[in-house]
Amino acid sequence: MTAAPLMPKATAVWLIENTALSFDQVAAFCGLHPLEVQGIADGEVAKGIQGLDPTLNNQLSKEEIKRCEGDPKARLMPKVVDLPEPVKRTKGPRYTPVAKRQDKPDGVAYLVKHAPELKDAQIAKLIGTTKSTIQAIRERTHWNSPNIRPRDPVLLGLCSQTELNAAVEKARRAKEREERAKNKAAGLPDKAEAEAESESETAGE
Repeated sequence: MTAAPLMPKATAVWLIENTALSFDQVAAFCGLHPLEVQGIADGEVAKGIQGLDPTLNNQLSKEEIKRCEGDPKARLMPKVVDLPEPVKRTKGPRYTPVAKRQDKPDGVAYLVKHAPELKDAQIAKLIGTTKSTIQAIRERTHWNSPNIRPRDPVLLGLCSQTELNAAVEKARRAKEREERAKNKAAGLPDKAEAEAESESETAGE
């Protein structure tokens, strides 16, 4: 039994409207009951569903459709796409290959030094390590401290540049919000507002 297409009923609608395939052939390919396919053809099932062309999303070839249109007993065979299935991310710690795990302390040291605005929770998520490890590296109490040297985690393959940029930008925005809140509590003018006011005064001179 072949795997059903991504959107079975929408695919069935398109095959019924655009091919000469039998109800049994459509049902077998879409993983539906022949009576359900007949109901789709009669307009009693899948009302309002727009047909989805399986040849456009690489699930079925036009040649395969023609082959089965010429032989009612034939069954549609989906195209075999030689692509790896996407890896589903879990909510747990980032998985790091064994070969790269020894690089984690170096990546943490780099972020501690060059991105001080990042919080330990953000570093832990980026690198896939623990807060206690990060704290030990900060305080130079890590068991391997003498051998740790700051190295870019992106070049080490521990995280992507996009992920790192997003984390840094998020940390900077959070820091700016904290500063504004502190200034407001202390009765000090907001830095951004003060700069805008200064620019306005300069422009008016």
